[in-house]
Amino acid sequence: MTLRIVLAEDHALLRESLRTVFSLADDIDVVAAVDNGADALEAIRRERPDGAMVDIDMPRMSGLEVAEAVRAEGLDCGLLVVTSYGKPGYLHRAMRAGVRGFVTKNISPDDLITAVRKVCTGGRHVDPEIAADALAVGETPLTERELDVLRLSGAGLRPAEIGARLSLAEGTVRNYLSSALTKLQVDNRVAAYRVAEEAGWL
Repeated sequence: MTLRIVLAEDHALLRESLRTVFSLADDIDVVAAVDNGADALEAIRRERPDGAMVDIDMPRMSGLEVAEAVRAEGLDCGLLVVTSYGKPGYLHRAMRAGVRGFVTKNISPDDLITAVRKVCTGGRHVDPEIAADALAVGETPLTERELDVLRLSGAGLRPAEIGARLSLAEGTVRNYLSSALTKLQVDNRVAAYRVAEEAGWL
């Protein structure tokens, strides 16, 4: 049985290298290779592949956003997320989105082929180091609104600007920031953003 996959990687050299790797496997056929998340989702809708390998950090839609859309639309496609960053928070988000596989880009070609076969046939494949880190770090203690406020704060917006962007009063924004600082046990917004970003919660 030939497994049909969509390949989504925004770096052309890596995308073509991956196509070459998959061409070495007699049972894997790359039916579409795209350079952004929106095109990946469209290819999944159109091709109805057994699986898709998506980079976590792509233009137009991230790999996690693609996974969330695939799940929301009820598409039967085993998703393997590939990342340069082994952040535990990314794994938590990916699992919530229904992703079956999660690996870093330093995976060997043979292990990658094995991972693709697993996710395309209903199995799971998660990098063991990332899994261990995710268990140690745990889920984010922050609410979705606290994360929204922290993201905008990290982008350099002041509380009044964040409030305008999120339709919140400036005092409410300050309360969310204060709550985030307390939960993360830090004393300023920069440190809070750094902790959340390094954990992959943003």
